[in-house]
Amino acid sequence: MNKLKIAIQKSGRLSEKSLELLKECGIKIPDFKSKLKNSATNFPLEILFLRDDDIPKYVEQGIVDIGIIGENEVLEQNKNVDLVRKLGFANCRLSLAIPKEQEYSGINFFELKKIATSYPSIVKNYFESKNINTEIVEISGSVEIAPSIGLADTIADLVSSGSTLLHNGLKEVEEVLKSEAVIISSKNIAEDVSIILESFLFRIQAVINSRENKYILLNAPNHSIEKIIEILPGMKSPTVLPLAETGWSSIHSVVRENEFWKIIDELRKYGAEGILVIPIEKMVM
Repeated sequence: MNKLKIAIQKSGRLSEKSLELLKECGIKIPDFKSKLKNSATNFPLEILFLRDDDIPKYVEQGIVDIGIIGENEVLEQNKNVDLVRKLGFANCRLSLAIPKEQEYSGINFFELKKIATSYPSIVKNYFESKNINTEIVEISGSVEIAPSIGLADTIADLVSSGSTLLHNGLKEVEEVLKSEAVIISSKNIAEDVSIILESFLFRIQAVINSRENKYILLNAPNHSIEKIIEILPGMKSPTVLPLAETGWSSIHSVVRENEFWKIIDELRKYGAEGILVIPIEKMVM
């Protein structure tokens, strides 16, 4: 039986998150230790552990069927691959940063400046879209040190919290793009492997749905049920069950996690109490 071949970054936070996703999808992988190739024991999946900048090339050439990689790397390399879906983790941004003692006057500040970056194509396209002339200095690592050693005037680099910039005497002034982990696929996947890919993506969607939603239970007076249902639409409609106490019911529903805190005050206004918010392990829609 053919297997779906997937490339994952061999080390780092993205690698850890990718393997965690596979585990949440119910896919079991033997302890690989230092192995660069492995297979799941309960799903037709073969895993290659690669450098992140090699993954788009391997996918384009059909050596692997799909890969999990940062969106920034996909855009930088611009290989002939399909972006299948975004995964919602490994979030970061590619930003422009300058020495913190310099005053920033707007995007024209970068006119004729030297900019050090590991993402020359993205940065070049960004400044061309702004009609600003710059000199791009491509370096593969330790971008933050470039201004202090005279290699460049400013930098463009990936930022999560911004603490690394501060430690190196820099400040973030412009965001070039947002990035997160994505799945990319080859444009020439065999038909039988495509069926496996559909099953794999179905599992991933169920996991992502569970992360983005919470199960909510609350007790409410019967005279407020209609108002509360308007607030909690659920997947179809909330479940309403009578309580032993006359005039009260238990309401069960699903809410998006980022919406819960927006509606909590409304729920309490209509008499909701005993509100429980519970994580969802898997959610199939």
